[in-house]
Amino acid sequence: MADLSRRALIELGLAGAVAAPGLARAAAPALPPLPEDKKLGYALVGLGKLSQGQLVPGLKAARGAKLTALVSGDKAKATRIAEANGIAADAIYDYAGFDRIANDARIDIVYIVLPNSMHAEYTIRALKAGKHVLCEKPMATSAADCEAMIAAARNADRKLMIAYRCHYEPHNLEAMRRIRSGQYGKPKLVVTDMSRQSTLSDPSDAWRLDAKLSGGGALADMGVYGINGARYLLNEEPVEVRAWAQTDRSDPRFREVEDLIAWQFKFPSGAIANGSTSFGVVGAMRFDVYCERGRLRGDPGAYYGGNRLDVFGGPGQGPVELPDIDQFAREMDWMADVVRGTVPLVTPGEEGLQDVRLIEAILQSVAKGGATVKTDWGYKRAFDPGAVVPVLPA
Repeated sequence: MADLSRRALIELGLAGAVAAPGLARAAAPALPPLPEDKKLGYALVGLGKLSQGQLVPGLKAARGAKLTALVSGDKAKATRIAEANGIAADAIYDYAGFDRIANDARIDIVYIVLPNSMHAEYTIRALKAGKHVLCEKPMATSAADCEAMIAAARNADRKLMIAYRCHYEPHNLEAMRRIRSGQYGKPKLVVTDMSRQSTLSDPSDAWRLDAKLSGGGALADMGVYGINGARYLLNEEPVEVRAWAQTDRSDPRFREVEDLIAWQFKFPSGAIANGSTSFGVVGAMRFDVYCERGRLRGDPGAYYGGNRLDVFGGPGQGPVELPDIDQFAREMDWMADVVRGTVPLVTPGEEGLQDVRLIEAILQSVAKGGATVKTDWGYKRAFDPGAVVPVLPA
């Protein structure tokens, strides 16, 4: 891969999704914000594409949260962003001085937006500093690191939330709600496809194609949407997985990570989920849920904006009309309300751990030529997002 410095890698902490081509930012919900002194303060750790393009604007649109600090290895970039957003000069931190955030009362929540291999270190350090943490997905590059992050949150008596924004996105929530209603009968098959073209010429792709930094290339970056999506759409956990990979090792992008991976989950209800992910084909982020009396399709289903939900057969056939919202504003507002104690923690560290364990199981099956790997670890999510998160902000 390209020769990137540690500081450069830190600065390229982009989330594992793509924005819909040609789409403007989603409009924020037209709800009155809380007074400034009632908003909780966020520190963004890593000022890459996601932070600059989505999180800084999202905090401006948030009702109960605000940007109060920046952490970056690039002082000039951090200063520029701080000045543009009214952030005090003494609220800019570098990585060497990261632990000084413990003394900054302006920071309530730290949002970790770094390459995957750095999530555990900076999450644990933030928790030890007494801050609540919102961490990008995948949670970490190993189940052991996820468990250490969960233990650190417990020991610090602080909240740890994983940034599964689709759990708070209207089209996904409406799909969950309709499936749970039973109006389409029993869901039997879920199909998810998450892919895009990658390039080593983009530094933010280069670290994703590095096995140590990303934890699994396309599988960790985009496949996690399909893994998590099948689970929340069905509201149950897989008990078995089989997986296969097809990778051209002569392609310089895939010297360390797999390209095309396909997997199949078996669920206790008898439902099957077929998933695929690739960094070498045209972009897609979609799901289909086949039920006894209808099919629900999200295509696109996990973009930053412009998602759709369509019903084929059964009640409400046709497009489901829902407004776009600022998904990042809602997610960060939800975390702020978790800290306030007014909403449940829907996507805790345990949710992130489950996906990382499933990523590991998929790679284990690939290594064994598609052998079945048991995945019934007893995890049960505490809260069903389809039941506790309103489709639209209220």
